[in-house]
Amino acid sequence: MALNFHQLHIFYTVAEKGSFSHAAQALHMTQPAVTMQVQSLEDHFGIKLFHRSTKKIELTEAGRTLIPYARKCVELIRETENAMTGFTAMAEGRLQLGASLTMGEYILPRLLGPFRKEYPNISVAMKVMNTTQILDEIFAHQLTFGLVEAPIQHPDVHTEAILSDELKLIVPAGHPLAEMETIRMEDVFRYPFVLREEGSGTRRVMEEELERTGISCSGMDIVMELGSTGAIKSAVEAGLGVSILSQSSVKHEVRLGILKIKEIEGVSFSRSFYAIYLNSTLLPLSAVSFLNFMRRDDLVKWL
Repeated sequence: MALNFHQLHIFYTVAEKGSFSHAAQALHMTQPAVTMQVQSLEDHFGIKLFHRSTKKIELTEAGRTLIPYARKCVELIRETENAMTGFTAMAEGRLQLGASLTMGEYILPRLLGPFRKEYPNISVAMKVMNTTQILDEIFAHQLTFGLVEAPIQHPDVHTEAILSDELKLIVPAGHPLAEMETIRMEDVFRYPFVLREEGSGTRRVMEEELERTGISCSGMDIVMELGSTGAIKSAVEAGLGVSILSQSSVKHEVRLGILKIKEIEGVSFSRSFYAIYLNSTLLPLSAVSFLNFMRRDDLVKWL
């Protein structure tokens, strides 16, 4: 396994923030993803870089030795990006990418406008499809890269977390849960659910979080499984059930007062979106410009 900058950046951020959870927030990643990348770096060197305990983490002697080198790498990348900003702003060409459903239907459309203002000479061609289809087209060199809802474990694929997202309980206006101040999972289980199909990124995030908190999905009354977020929103609006969806996907309906977003006590359905492309691919300047744009910390103002 080759040493890569992404792992060094994550290691440096964990050391700088003093915890895996704080580093995950700063990097817009999930905590398990941060832990996995640090473990991969430790496997590469064959030595532990952190002493871990329930209360805190501390650098090992090897970790303290690695810190100045990791810092130099991070600073060099930042200097490189700053030096190239003037050139990437003049970038032109056609950008071809694939995006999973939530990303392609609800998040990217809000970001493509600001991106086009900064890079008016780059045209964007986006295909919205599932992760398997995106991977197939990347391997067939029909797409430059993809944006998906789960990390890809494949030796030939580079995976980078670029945006964080959170799923929430979605209920129709007038629903008994809509007016409750404190909602527990047992309260939600009293009502029928309308969910994405099994195997979808959204469904998987929900199931993994419930499993983590010791809640069995067998207690859910799933009355309908639908293949798109739009169909689920319509079903919830029609009173067929409640759902767990990305809060980004229901902003319009919430503003209109059709649906409501509710918190569930003790449960957090957080996830990241990932950029994926072949390790062997030399990305065109249009793709590099787009990924640098997606890595910015201020994207939330458009979402």
